[in-house]
Amino acid sequence: MRIMFVGAAHEVTGSCTLIEAAGKKILVDCGMEQGIDLYENRPLPIAPADVDCILLTHAHIDHSGKIPLMTARGFKGKIYATDATVKLCEIMLLDSAHIQEQEAKWQTRKALRRGEEEVTPLYTVEDAERSLDQFRGCSYNSSYDIYEGISIRFIDAGHLLGSSSIEITLTENGVKRVLLFSGDIGNVNRPLIRDPQKPEKADIVIIESTYGTRVHPPRRDYKSQLADICQRTFDRGGTVVIPSFAVGRTQELLFLLREIKEEGLIKHHDGFPVWVDSPLSVAATNIYDGGMEEYYDEETLAIISEGRDVLKFPDLKLSVTTDESRAINFDEKPKVIISSSGMCEAGRIRHHLKHNLWKPENTVLFVGYQAEGTLGSKLIGGADEIKLFGELIHVNARIEQMDGISGHADRDMLLDWLRNLKTPPMHVFVNHGSDTVTDMFAEQITAALGFVAEAPYSGGTYDLETLACLDEGNKVKFEKTVPKTVRVSTVFERLVNAGKRLMVVIEHNRGGANKDLAKFADQIDALSNKWDR
Repeated sequence: MRIMFVGAAHEVTGSCTLIEAAGKKILVDCGMEQGIDLYENRPLPIAPADVDCILLTHAHIDHSGKIPLMTARGFKGKIYATDATVKLCEIMLLDSAHIQEQEAKWQTRKALRRGEEEVTPLYTVEDAERSLDQFRGCSYNSSYDIYEGISIRFIDAGHLLGSSSIEITLTENGVKRVLLFSGDIGNVNRPLIRDPQKPEKADIVIIESTYGTRVHPPRRDYKSQLADICQRTFDRGGTVVIPSFAVGRTQELLFLLREIKEEGLIKHHDGFPVWVDSPLSVAATNIYDGGMEEYYDEETLAIISEGRDVLKFPDLKLSVTTDESRAINFDEKPKVIISSSGMCEAGRIRHHLKHNLWKPENTVLFVGYQAEGTLGSKLIGGADEIKLFGELIHVNARIEQMDGISGHADRDMLLDWLRNLKTPPMHVFVNHGSDTVTDMFAEQITAALGFVAEAPYSGGTYDLETLACLDEGNKVKFEKTVPKTVRVSTVFERLVNAGKRLMVVIEHNRGGANKDLAKFADQIDALSNKWDR
């Protein structure tokens, strides 16, 4: 039994961990990296075709975003997740694939003008569609025996609709280990979803540390805070632009804005429009608003029992087409625009920033975590000007941030979550946090709880029986660059993985009829002769 940390090691995004036990190879999450890359991630030591299954904590792209790539490169196993996560991935992975294809087309046009090669998307919509067939929905608090010697259980992480911590029980050669992956643990007392469920047992814990060194400020009333920001902006004749994660945060904002309108908390601007400008946000809102009672908190269930809408209200406008999106900024009436992406790295929000950042009457309101190096973090950090679509935009709008609305647990909440374990775990691994935060939170766990804790690096590999470190991983930082060869190397990596997949197929045909094997060998020889340069 062993564990290898691949992604989100001394970094916040790109969650991915490999477990080898009972003759099986299992990935926990398979996420995409966002923001600055401080350490070069070690590649998976096995071909995607050799991965038996994937366990997914939740649908956010930094946890799920590379699943279609795995499928494209030969992964054929099942993907276990909660039913709500499966529904959200149906829209999120297709949206991600569409972005990959559009970005590749745009980069290809630029490349061809320079006389360079075409750019291949990381994966396609077809890849994403095929990956969706591999998902298997699970319920909270039910045990699933997925292989001999391996069972899993999902518990509510309170971070996103369907988000989970995953308890994995491994038995091999008479040795039993219970691993607990926290996933992203949610903040408490948030709209719509329940607070995180606390675990009771684990031999080894892998815990996130997004806010591992921070404590959320004293909680302000989200509703009053949002109403006040809108009131002041509307009184100036301005628009409130909210970069928001399409899934989770957008729906929380709609819940609050519905209450603000129902209670008349904004004066003299009756009927102000609220635009949700993102096809993904619109699709996610429809999922949240339909048949998700299993995942809601008591307050939300009470609203539904009264026959009231949870997320819909008068003057809510849903923008899907690009023409609808463009028209929003030609309307000078005070309004709210909610658009993705939440860190301003892509999507329609960048167009809204271009049209609104330079106007002093407007407000850009941040309501979520901003990874270091993202456009969102630069604006919060006080940037005077930014570049969008090749144009320099001066920042005259007010930049504000809502206090305490984070979807992540803070340091004290994380410690409290660990404290609920009935007996001390043998070891705690800290991941999914920025470079210094992971180490500092590991030290805090030991100081506050007495648990043995450390923050592994990408490639860090440990024996799950003895907890001996087999590989310390990559501790060398690098300044990320994008050389011209990156596209070639990415395509070559696909070729290498195709070769590994071919070897798996060959092994699967061991014992086949000699006639069929000879034909297969002839086909491989012909292909090799064609490409042997």
